[in-house]
Amino acid sequence: MKEIPRIVGVIADTHGLLRPEATQALQGSDLIIHAGDVGNPDIIARLKTIAPLFVVRGNIDSGAWANDLPANEVVQFGHSSIYIIHDLHDLTLDPEAADFSAVITGHTHRAHEYRKGKVLFLNPGSAGPKRFDLPITLARMHIEKEPWSVEFVRLAAP
Repeated sequence: MKEIPRIVGVIADTHGLLRPEATQALQGSDLIIHAGDVGNPDIIARLKTIAPLFVVRGNIDSGAWANDLPANEVVQFGHSSIYIIHDLHDLTLDPEAADFSAVITGHTHRAHEYRKGKVLFLNPGSAGPKRFDLPITLARMHIEKEPWSVEFVRLAAP
């Protein structure tokens, strides 16, 4: 990516449902990351109308439309890079040694952020159908200054 983004919208585990509240919360993002389990190619098309999109394949993403989705992706801008993978348990590299600024994951449906060394680990939670008693969430990363900050956005349940 040529321009350095200020706000990165992060969404995961839509499972075929892109809520109006999610598209509204992602407005103003300079780029969007979908960390897998998209569930429907229409979601990819709709997210691309908001901002440049980087998306990885999740464990439910199957069929011809999902064949072109990578298992992992790297977003680079300025002197920073973000590694995207659906399931953190599939991470086979040392993000700090690889000089990644952040690792974005999905899969667990549990929103969380933490830092390990210099690397930010972020799971935006699930923005799709309600599962278990977990909140429906996505995240916005504010990266205009370091350390990057994360804002979780709780979406209304249907």
